[in-house]
Amino acid sequence: MSKDQTNNSHFIAKVRLRMETLPEGSLKVLDAYSGNSLIWRHILNRRPDTNVVRIDSEDYYKGVYLKGDNIKFLKTMPLEFNVVDLDAYGIPFKQLEILFDRKYKGAVYITFIQSLYGQLNKDLLEFIGYPKRMTEKIPTLFNKDGFGKLKQYLAMKGISRIKHISTLNKHYVYINML
Repeated sequence: MSKDQTNNSHFIAKVRLRMETLPEGSLKVLDAYSGNSLIWRHILNRRPDTNVVRIDSEDYYKGVYLKGDNIKFLKTMPLEFNVVDLDAYGIPFKQLEILFDRKYKGAVYITFIQSLYGQLNKDLLEFIGYPKRMTEKIPTLFNKDGFGKLKQYLAMKGISRIKHISTLNKHYVYINML
């Protein structure tokens, strides 16, 4: 399987979620895990009023993009986007925290992937009420229902509505940070 196939499993579901929830008018998108930006290239065919700024830490992708750690970019760059895409492997908790801390306003797409025994971010668990001392002592005890814990975190951050498409342990989520 090629790297792009792996990066874009459930491609149609990801595109559909975005097309159903994109804001009206022209789009300014920050694609924080862009790869070859296949999702946004596909959307651009339907929404030519879309401008995408791409970030990726790898240096072998096609096109022009910012190369580096998206956490560093998210902390410092102006967030003048009406869409932020966090289509990541794993759980982009640190990136979400930056968006909340910086009071970002706009659409956010999150890919939340938790492997069968995938450990959840300890800061996320602590935020929703699990003491760090406990999560460090017995980490696997707190890995159950990771998506439920993400929803709890989002609710505690003031997000009352989400839209998602889920397949097994992969969850594709849309939130609007008002």
